[in-house]
Amino acid sequence: MSGLVVIGASYAGIQAALTARDAGYAEPVTVVTDETSLPYQRPPLSKDFLLGEMGAQGLVMHDESLFASKQIELLAGHRVVAIDRHAGRLALADGALLGFDRLVIATGSRARTIAVRGAELGGVCYLRSLDEAADLKARLGEAGEIVIIGGGFIGLEVASSAAKLGKRVTVIEAASRLLERAVSPVVSRFLLDIHTQAGVAVRLGASVSAIVGDGSRVVAVELDGGVRLGADLVVVGIGGIPNHELAAAAGLGCANGIVVDQHGRTAREGVYSAGDCTTHFSRFAGGWIRLESVQHAQDQGQAVGLAIAGRHQPYDSVPRFWSDQHDLKLQIVGPAARSDRIVVRGSIEAGKFSAFSYWRGRLVGVDSINNPGDQLVARRLIAAGISPAPGEVEDSSCDLRALLKAGDKAVA
Repeated sequence: MSGLVVIGASYAGIQAALTARDAGYAEPVTVVTDETSLPYQRPPLSKDFLLGEMGAQGLVMHDESLFASKQIELLAGHRVVAIDRHAGRLALADGALLGFDRLVIATGSRARTIAVRGAELGGVCYLRSLDEAADLKARLGEAGEIVIIGGGFIGLEVASSAAKLGKRVTVIEAASRLLERAVSPVVSRFLLDIHTQAGVAVRLGASVSAIVGDGSRVVAVELDGGVRLGADLVVVGIGGIPNHELAAAAGLGCANGIVVDQHGRTAREGVYSAGDCTTHFSRFAGGWIRLESVQHAQDQGQAVGLAIAGRHQPYDSVPRFWSDQHDLKLQIVGPAARSDRIVVRGSIEAGKFSAFSYWRGRLVGVDSINNPGDQLVARRLIAAGISPAPGEVEDSSCDLRALLKAGDKAVA
């Protein structure tokens, strides 16, 4: 078999395959994944799935009929162990070989493991895959005290779900505030208040020294300084690591991810990459970055699919993220960046506001709580390089969309 082969049934991989086909790529298309399930959505794993509000079937991204209609073969339950880019073939774990003319590496990322004594105990969980989510869901039903290590997106979403299930939850975060690398201090403080009001205990500036067990089961988490917290379930959410080992072994450039250009092309002809496993230059970040978000994966996957079909459209999307915690929706546009001024638009007290972050007079990011309208405008403002004056942002009667129209006229 030749044609296009995609490694990984991720958002990025599936988007690349579908886009290439829809854009006119007529050769065979095969998606290889080591998971046995149909491609599924990952964001609900920490929320609706854990809460029992969505089953495994509801997570399915696309059913088999779509792949059949697009003449895309889904090769599930097969793990790629090596890439021979010179011969144009992949080696699978079962010894089979799979040829390709074009290759997309969309292997995503994996959870960073914690390196402390007791990390291997039963009841220490991670959350990236459907299997891990199913295991965590079963354990949640029996657990009473839960310690979550890491105050990032995964940790806070699991904390929210566990609290809704009536569990006693403690979040341990080594940084001085929640989501320190992702949101403004204003939003960090608001989230801390929301979680605390929901009964979640949050310990900031705290580091884990050991996970304590009774036999093979976890019973406590020990912090630096000797404080011990009871726990019959521990969830670790301390970031992700790109799955770029296959690419590195094949001689592709990697630096905290597979290095790609605006079209998802690696330095090797015919080999592309997209999603969490890549690093790319972003004009919005002013440097090379690796992103882990659904929107990034889909947008970059689309750029790759178009390039494969010969219809080049560079990936130049403003980074976007979102998270559901308790009864609020957090949306972020713009890369996590340093700022020297933050302007709040809306009402923090009412739980509907946006924090506009500026750096040297330039709007670099906007974090919104229950305020999707601001996000739509902010996305376009940042993409166009338009920075409204802080006074205009603070004035809720000021229509920021008018600035977009003025910008459009100026370009014309």
